[in-house]
Amino acid sequence: MNRRRFLRGSLAAGLALSFPGIVAAQKDKTYRTALIGAGWWGTNILREAVACGHCKPVALVDVDRRQLARCGEEVAKWTSETPRHYEDYREMLAAEKPDIAIVATPDHWHALPTIAAVEAGAHVYVEKPISHTIMEGRAMVDAARAAGRVVQVGTHRRVSPHNISGRQFLREGRAGKIGMVKCFVLYGGGPEQPRKNIEPPKELNWDLWCGPAPLRPFNGGAHPRGFRNYLDYANGTLGDWGVHWMDQVLWVMDEKWPKSVHSTGGRPIKGAPILTAEHQTTDAPDHQVANYQFEDFTVTWEHRQFAGNPTDKTESVGCYFYGTKGTFHMGWQRGWTFYPSGRGEPEIHEEPKLNQPDAQNIKELWADFLEAIETSRRPVCDVEAIHYSTNLSLLGMLSYKLGRSVTWDGAKEVCVDDPDANKLLRREYRGPWVYPKV
Repeated sequence: MNRRRFLRGSLAAGLALSFPGIVAAQKDKTYRTALIGAGWWGTNILREAVACGHCKPVALVDVDRRQLARCGEEVAKWTSETPRHYEDYREMLAAEKPDIAIVATPDHWHALPTIAAVEAGAHVYVEKPISHTIMEGRAMVDAARAAGRVVQVGTHRRVSPHNISGRQFLREGRAGKIGMVKCFVLYGGGPEQPRKNIEPPKELNWDLWCGPAPLRPFNGGAHPRGFRNYLDYANGTLGDWGVHWMDQVLWVMDEKWPKSVHSTGGRPIKGAPILTAEHQTTDAPDHQVANYQFEDFTVTWEHRQFAGNPTDKTESVGCYFYGTKGTFHMGWQRGWTFYPSGRGEPEIHEEPKLNQPDAQNIKELWADFLEAIETSRRPVCDVEAIHYSTNLSLLGMLSYKLGRSVTWDGAKEVCVDDPDANKLLRREYRGPWVYPKV
């Protein structure tokens, strides 16, 4: 197959997957849709939901009235509907009984609203990573299956046309046998100065924002968009970006879990974390390397929040699949590129087809979500599949916290003969919140 025929065929396959809802969704069906977490990213998702023509926004939920107001103003630009505003998702679910709930909260608030929503009869679109701890994710999968609800996760790279064609390229053996994959996110940055703890804004219910997680002092760093680098609420860069690229590895290589994990890293540039009554910093590592051993190949993860990426030909994010015929880079805003091993062989490249204003493919993932609801099938980014992808990131963080490697039994979801590691598969919730049952 020559390059032109391959790209034409792969693009057709990608578009068939990316826009299924346009063909299959019932034209007269309208889903009462609620947004839990009305920040900038939740607003992006709701925008696509309204734009599809099958979703009526009935409720917005957020613990910050400022975010509710901003999101409400945006909704007014798209539709004449006026969704009700709520502070507590439980009150909203009881009052509105939505058909669909979008969960776009910080990571530590993914599990409980998702489980409550499916138990209330709603289908759920939840942002990645699906959970803050591994057992939360398993509880979410179990709840979705018990309720018979569709749960789609926002790992939209599975529907991006260039990711689809790149996966096809690799699975057809065009790069040869893959022996190693390197996933990376490399950014610039520097030392971190402590921020002074202050009183939360009057519009923000900080106690409810922290919810089941520890109640740290407020300093304006974690909310509204900095939470990913506070380990009480997320899992750093590996928990954020890592899920996207680890998911690409499992999706391309048709795997679910590794046999062992080892991770190291730290904060030599940002400095030691600080948490006092007066000041605090973030506490996630400013760089991290994780190694995952699978049966037939090895995966490495690398991120830096300093030094940037001036040395590689590709962009600063993505995966390198190293095969016997060459190196394949699966990227984001620059598409994918194959670099053949043979001298004189031309590079093969495909440009991305991303939607604006966010350079993502939420539109296509939402269409797949609706078709999955209509046809009672599993969505492309089903909660169980992304549970496994999330686990890779969480296992990397677990190893980082322990300071040593762990052996993973993916079928049983336990660390083999390792009580200390298994304690980190869950955590104690702050009362009155109760950790979900598995």
